Amino acid sequence: MSAAETHSEIDGFSRRDFLRAGGLTVVGLSGAARAGALTAVPSRRAIFILMTGGVSQLETFDPKPEAPSSIRGPFKSIETAVPGIRFGESLPRLAQRSDRFAVIRSLTHDAAPIHETGQQLLQTGRLAERGLQFPNWGSLVARAVPARQNIPANVILPRPVSDTGVNSYRGQQSGVLGTEWMPQSGLQELTEEPESIRRLYGDTEFGRLLLRARQLVEQGTRCVTVNLFDSLQNRITWDCHGDKNCGAATLFDYQARLCPEFDQAMAALLDDLAQRGLLDETLVVATGEFGRTPMVNENMGRDHWTRCWSGLVAGGKVAGGKVIGSSDASAAEPIERPVEPGELTATLLNWCGVDGATQLIDIGNQQEPMVPYAPLAELWS
Repeated sequence: MSAAETHSEIDGFSRRDFLRAGGLTVVGLSGAARAGALTAVPSRRAIFILMTGGVSQLETFDPKPEAPSSIRGPFKSIETAVPGIRFGESLPRLAQRSDRFAVIRSLTHDAAPIHETGQQLLQTGRLAERGLQFPNWGSLVARAVPARQNIPANVILPRPVSDTGVNSYRGQQSGVLGTEWMPQSGLQELTEEPESIRRLYGDTEFGRLLLRARQLVEQGTRCVTVNLFDSLQNRITWDCHGDKNCGAATLFDYQARLCPEFDQAMAALLDDLAQRGLLDETLVVATGEFGRTPMVNENMGRDHWTRCWSGLVAGGKVAGGKVIGSSDASAAEPIERPVEPGELTATLLNWCGVDGATQLIDIGNQQEPMVPYAPLAELWS
């Protein structure tokens, strides 16, 4: 059975069916357990930016300037504000601010190399199993930590991801917690904002979405997920196969549009949060569901690669200017401190005051943690 068939079958087995069968009980979110082992800080927020499609590590945060052109790709790398750290040439603004955030160069997983598995692992910490869909990180926070009245606790911008190739769970719903804790969407319209701020972010989809994320956390929303893109069909995205049938973007689209738009919007978000006194209380994570192949393909693209990719973590009093983990000479495998996607899930939860390991579920006769990972402690060391 193929991975696609397996996941379609899993998702076809509904939560109601599973509960009727007596296989599942959520046990860790009531009474004393609901408060968890942590003390939530009401002012803390988190923004998770999903670079939907899977962004290339080699053109962004882990270039290999000494590698042959078949691996290095067609573009140069540039120095950053931190000696010894280089980024792809299309990220000059972030390079200038590299002392204000951490880069992870060793994200990895060994599940099926499809978009949906990586998206689940990043946002729920687990893969769906036995008909069980695990809740989005923001849904766990919304249930465990009381929200401010009339303020949405958990928002996805602009809407949940769809059309990624396989009909499978993508980690952006409330899963076993029930529809009461479903993330809110459709809130992407910007409220009044000075033209100077809009220009800072850029008149692009990326710019508008990250500006809206800032507006939401400023008004008190605790959890915001931003999908940089909400679909992979019939558009240029991070999914750079260079093949019109399964991802038309090439590396030249990275250089001409995708990286510059991300660079401007992301740098603006960090600057804007800092200027408003929100950056220390807002954890910002940006990454894709996997990376891209070390070898450039015949279409000047790169294909899916789950073994090694990169991400950015800022705000939340994270120690800036550091690199966590490292990859080999072709950015194909981690050689130091492999980081599982679930560690980022746990980090988002921990920052917001939720210990995912103490939020338990019963599967059959066995209790398991909702998120079986520890936070990425190196971010603060």
